[in-house]
Amino acid sequence: MQMKINRRKFLKKTAQGFTAVGVGSCGWLLQGCISKKNFDLVIKDGLVFDGKGRPGFVADVGINSNIIETIGKINYSQAKTVINAKNLAVAPGIIDVHDHTSVELLVNPEAESAVHQGVTTTISGNCGESPFPVPLETLEEQKKNLREEYDLDLDWQDIQGFFARLEERGVALNYATLVGQGTIRGATMGFKNRKPTSEELSKMKMLVVENIKKGALGLSSGLEYTPSSFADTSELIELCKVTAPYGGIYATHMRDEEDLVLEAVDEAIQIAREAGVKLQISHLKVCYPQNWPKLNSALAKIESAKKEGIDVFCDRYPYIAASTGLSILFPLWAREGTAEDFLSRLKDTSLDSKLRASINDLEKKLGSWDKILISSVASEKNRPIEGKNVLEASKKASKSAYDFMRDLLIEEKGRVDMVEFVMNEENLKKILAHPLVGVGSDGSAIAPYGVLGRGKPHPRHYGTFPRVLGKYVREEKILPLEEMLKKITSLAAQRFGLEKRGVIERNYFADLVVFDPNKIIDRATYTNPHQYPQGIEYVLVNGQVVIQNGEHTGQLPGMILRKKIKV
Repeated sequence: MQMKINRRKFLKKTAQGFTAVGVGSCGWLLQGCISKKNFDLVIKDGLVFDGKGRPGFVADVGINSNIIETIGKINYSQAKTVINAKNLAVAPGIIDVHDHTSVELLVNPEAESAVHQGVTTTISGNCGESPFPVPLETLEEQKKNLREEYDLDLDWQDIQGFFARLEERGVALNYATLVGQGTIRGATMGFKNRKPTSEELSKMKMLVVENIKKGALGLSSGLEYTPSSFADTSELIELCKVTAPYGGIYATHMRDEEDLVLEAVDEAIQIAREAGVKLQISHLKVCYPQNWPKLNSALAKIESAKKEGIDVFCDRYPYIAASTGLSILFPLWAREGTAEDFLSRLKDTSLDSKLRASINDLEKKLGSWDKILISSVASEKNRPIEGKNVLEASKKASKSAYDFMRDLLIEEKGRVDMVEFVMNEENLKKILAHPLVGVGSDGSAIAPYGVLGRGKPHPRHYGTFPRVLGKYVREEKILPLEEMLKKITSLAAQRFGLEKRGVIERNYFADLVVFDPNKIIDRATYTNPHQYPQGIEYVLVNGQVVIQNGEHTGQLPGMILRKKIKV
């Protein structure tokens, strides 16, 4: 789909200068004459998509400091910097609503894989896990892991301490975060599968409120992971009840995305209904072939909840493979407690037959172990396994799939990540096109160099948004470009309460991306993931150029975006 720009279609000359054709219908902000104001930066002659779902229009964008001041025809002769965007699209900076970046920004504040996609704001703390509050039970283990993996010192315990570290370091993009329900549960009552006492529940509720008041956008849960999964529905409702009055959102990695996915959707909706909280269903998906037909029923439940008045929305990444820790393939009871508890159970010969039976059942749903790819390990010794599937790797090791995975997890102390091919392409397109679904990478800001360049992570870290705009909009035509841009800009900002962002409008923050709509595409693959996309020429964060001609400038103009409390 070639997007040719015909300037005659958009502008006509008048006695006073230039004016827009069809001002009312397109929502242009041209004032009817050439602006002669001085600007720090002008983006000229771009096809501007304002983020509100309107078709693009040719205009200049004038920026002073970190604010958009003018959209129209600008006399840019006295501008300090001019970006020529002729034949390029100019859009609001992309907001990644489902991200897992945290300490990666302390390792590499340039946020390479994110900003190269056009991401200017990332919302982290998803799936029940946040880098605060730090549970005393695992403090020493976390300190050790950070030091070994990243040569970082864990010297914070709460949200304020973590924010202070980021601000001291400086970051290339805007960072906002949820607080993890699993992290709060672990910090309050440890990692056992039991109900909280009334005192413990009160403490968890207090921590939720405290973190939101100090800047968290809401609460997230990861109900397939420990200890988040040990919370029952009533406990989650209680936590969401104290989230709702502050306008906080509840983002949930549901309890099941496979055989019981419909029941999991029901639970998420019930929590939102009874707590009166905004609901975000994370990475909506239906896994394994026998469950793929359930998608229509899942969407129908979500649509019905919306009609009922529940404020529900979802997000999804544009791939048919999931990615998480290899340990999740093992049953929940085996993962209870700390990492050491899990490893002890793997080593316990009395549990071997029970664990083996569980893995055999999983193999029947998968069809073959070639659908599980080892994406990263902690040790150099096992580095050659990265990028290989379990079927080939286990055969090479002359082991069964179960023995191979068990031994690898023990040797790597549980730190093994995988990519799992369990989804369906037609379902994916239906999900991405749905009006109640936005886009989130489910990745982290990494880089193709240094410690963040290790392993073969899921390509979504590098390719999510260019893939959506290139493959699914331009090639598959699941939605018009302006509608998809609205999903990943203004709609995302509205969902998470990000003020003055997500729209190209006067007095909004100058978070912008300039890209070629005919060339934008992802390049990262499952076997060669550390590749930046193509077609993104410029990225501005708070008025500063972070990506210029496709290259990172080293600028770190990002801000910590804290929750604005409205009670």
